Amino acid sequence: MRIAIVFAAALAAAPLSANAQDAVAQWASTCAMCHGTTGHSVGGNEPLAGMPKDELVRKFKEFRSGAKPATVMHQLSKGYSDQQLEQIAAYFAAQKK
Repeated sequence: MRIAIVFAAALAAAPLSANAQDAVAQWASTCAMCHGTTGHSVGGNEPLAGMPKDELVRKFKEFRSGAKPATVMHQLSKGYSDQQLEQIAAYFAAQKK
């Protein structure tokens, strides 16, 4: 079990290949309709650009569990694995506010 945790942490910290980066950008693009391109919201929705990764991951997981009420986020967050949510959160955290 401990080896699996170490391996998962190493994977999360490893640089992403160009194909993996493209996949993460594609996953994150699904957020654009409500949260703006690269997380720069122009509407009433919360901007994601520059949000701390851990905060965004926590919110994703709260939506997925139903702890945080939502209109569509509870369904969208269920469509991604924990690793994918971590990568999407990292993508938005890296965007300039």
